Amino acid sequence: MEKPQFPPPEQRSVKLDQHDSVRSHVQQQICDEVQRLERRIETLRLTKAPHAAIMISTYERMICRKKGFLQNWDL
Repeated sequence: MEKPQFPPPEQRSVKLDQHDSVRSHVQQQICDEVQRLERRIETLRLTKAPHAAIMISTYERMICRKKGFLQNWDL
């Protein structure tokens, strides 16, 4: 028995960044992530671990990139 042939699905251009609910959700997620990273940095500054400086530097770069993303997308 042959499988039925279905026409290909219609291509439609969906631009999720134009939906307010999606933009709001993404903005909230990124802001939450930035706050968590900032808290981790504060915690690491209180520790004497040898790797703390590397982790702080990494987290600071991540924060910078996330804030840049928010600015680029006007969020």
